[in-house]
Amino acid sequence: MGVPHGHPGAAAGPSIEIIVPTLDSHHLLPGLVESLQGQSWPHWQVLFIDGPSGPVHREWLESLCLRDGRFRWQAQEPDRAGIFGAMNQGFAASSPKSWLLFWGSDDRAASPQVLERLVKAIGCAHERGEDPDLIVCAGRYLVQGGSGRQRLGRRTVFRLGPSYRLALLLGSTPPHQGTLIGPGARTHLARYAPHFRLSADLDYFLQLARVPGLKVEVLDLELVLMDSGGVSARETRRRLQEVMWAYRRAFGAFWVLPFLFRYTRRIASRFAP
Repeated sequence: MGVPHGHPGAAAGPSIEIIVPTLDSHHLLPGLVESLQGQSWPHWQVLFIDGPSGPVHREWLESLCLRDGRFRWQAQEPDRAGIFGAMNQGFAASSPKSWLLFWGSDDRAASPQVLERLVKAIGCAHERGEDPDLIVCAGRYLVQGGSGRQRLGRRTVFRLGPSYRLALLLGSTPPHQGTLIGPGARTHLARYAPHFRLSADLDYFLQLARVPGLKVEVLDLELVLMDSGGVSARETRRRLQEVMWAYRRAFGAFWVLPFLFRYTRRIASRFAP
């Protein structure tokens, strides 16, 4: 297993840790790695939680971690199965004072300045005495173009409105790759529900809405570029079932309202510029 390396010369201020579950995905990771190494704010850290990958992938991770101490990796524990099990291991392994992002192997930072802008937003909120529990940014999907090259696809944003819970009831959901989970949120809920395989992130954001006085800040910042061909996109029936379960847990008999609003929003977003 990889040995954690501290990042020399890390600046005082907020700690941002990016948790990335992996499984023989070293061929996808260079885009993520390069997008972070090119950041104008260099004091981030990445923790890879690696499933039962083969030796080529493990050697790639080990080599990267040796070259750049901001990266480290752990083998996924057998009792934490699946992608959200890996993310729960990341929750447990990260500093309780850190802001967490959860990315996939094929995600990447949208521009070289995005983390610097996030750090400034966290600092400004702290100066105002309004430390948020969640900071929600935008994301954008990448789709395959006709020539085989990826191009920018639809944007995913969170419409906060008058309240966080009302926004969720109206079908808006924070994009999990674009949402920083702060230390405050983690004191209330620091794991994804184990019985969700595809939609534990939605359930997590819904369950946080039960926290009195939860502070959510939405930034007009495109944080992450995401591949549109993930597992949940291929397992539509299971995804729909889990979305229904999550809304039932949060809203009881009214679950159908956010369910319908959610997919109405999704359809409309496909026609947005």
